Amino acid sequence: MSPSSQTLEDLGAEPRMVYLQPKVLSPIRKDVLVVTPWLAPIVWEGTFNIDILNEQFRLQNTTIGLTVFAIKKYVVFLKLFLETAEQHFMVGHQVTYYVFTDRPADVPQVPLGAGRRLVVLTVHSHTRWQDVSMHRMDTISRFSEQRFLREVDYLVCADVDMKFRDHVGVEILASLFGTLHPGFFQNSREDFTYERRPQSQAYIAWGEGDFYYMGAFFGGSVAEVLRLTKACHEAMVADKANGIEAVWHDESHLNKYLLYHKPTKVLSPEYLWDQQLLGWPAVMKKLRFVAVPKNHEAIRNP
Repeated sequence: MSPSSQTLEDLGAEPRMVYLQPKVLSPIRKDVLVVTPWLAPIVWEGTFNIDILNEQFRLQNTTIGLTVFAIKKYVVFLKLFLETAEQHFMVGHQVTYYVFTDRPADVPQVPLGAGRRLVVLTVHSHTRWQDVSMHRMDTISRFSEQRFLREVDYLVCADVDMKFRDHVGVEILASLFGTLHPGFFQNSREDFTYERRPQSQAYIAWGEGDFYYMGAFFGGSVAEVLRLTKACHEAMVADKANGIEAVWHDESHLNKYLLYHKPTKVLSPEYLWDQQLLGWPAVMKKLRFVAVPKNHEAIRNP
């Protein structure tokens, strides 16, 4: 516990949480937007007290599922992903890693802490990496209906070619959350690479849009993730029937969905960053979930 936040127990009394009083007229962060126009928090370092949140989620006996796809050569990223998740992801809480892979024999053995388990789910691969990416929505949707609704309270959906570098905890959990794309969080909506063709189900017109969300880190309650992934999959099926593929595949459909179904929490780019491409600007107090350097062409092709 930090000096400003600790649990005190008096003899014969219930435990008490003691921490500095929040000051209504003294915001902790003045350099960034911390709430959306629809009153969803935007999570940055300094905007939350993790001790308070940990206690609240422990009282609810919260369980979290983390889905990750390790298809074809991408299985090589799985060991680092899991090892760093054990160090930084939802530490102290009940976590199930759901690993979707076409190479179950190549899933590494990583020591797991108490209350944490790994479930390997075998799925088919696809020839194109774009199809692998787009079929994630269908797979998460189907497994949410079949088992996740009964097994966990929240789902976090992440890309495997990443590593956890700093704390990622229950502060991210909400009914539905999305993550600001690190390449666009400072840009105007005219710069966002939304799908601009009206023929696509992912179409977002010029002059519309709140933020540009990254497809590599999203989640929420299992019920809300089921709604999101099912809607995105159905939209991609409709596009395919009309002979069109959205410019950024499942990410384009994710952005369309979150435009009309506002997330109840938005994660800052601290939760998805590429230091090799973007450096470390002063506004980023923490780099929490970061890209692993890679040769995209080599890893995507057979």
